[in-house]
Amino acid sequence: MAATSSSPLPSTVTVCNLNNQMKAVMTLIRKADISREDFVFYADRIVRFVVEEGLARLPYKPSTIKTPTQSDYEGLEFHAPICGVSIVRAGESMEKAMQQCCRHVRIGKILIQRNEETAEPKLYYSKLPKDIADRHVLLLDPMLATGGSAMKAIEVLLDAGVKQGSIIFLNIISCPEGLEALTSRFPEVAVVTAEVDSHLNEKKYIIPGIGDFGDRYFGTE
Repeated sequence: MAATSSSPLPSTVTVCNLNNQMKAVMTLIRKADISREDFVFYADRIVRFVVEEGLARLPYKPSTIKTPTQSDYEGLEFHAPICGVSIVRAGESMEKAMQQCCRHVRIGKILIQRNEETAEPKLYYSKLPKDIADRHVLLLDPMLATGGSAMKAIEVLLDAGVKQGSIIFLNIISCPEGLEALTSRFPEVAVVTAEVDSHLNEKKYIIPGIGDFGDRYFGTE
């Protein structure tokens, strides 16, 4: 069963309140013997849930529109344009949910891999919207283990002019070690996660975890 750290999480971290349905979905995708087809189907559902939660935490402003009855309706609209940025490869599994929730949303990509000699994350490729500095960014990666890749991706966004407070990092499963590392270094970056697991093992795998999300989603186990 997933467990949270005994110490309180920073106010910038939101752990989704999973209803019984979503808890059952999370249980299914954690199963070692689930088929790839079922894994993808149910993973897409929980990703959509997290994306919706992330969108709810963006700033909004009042918007008055006309309904077909020529009546005014006082509603809301995004305060600023948004975009998604996926950390390749596993983060690409979250792009579909982002596009389902926000039609025509722009999606950037960042490729980060570990340097085998230094064990440090290294940027290999990034392609971001030219006006990303004026946007709120939903950073997409389903797992937060050590936090190395996410922190490197945030560096890339900051170098592109994005403000820390305009970044929301969305992921499915995190752990106390990764959350501590990320929030200590970037205290204004918001995090939305479906569950916080117990810990990292000696191999830096999240426990109880889910295995390699990208391999399971894209069928490259």
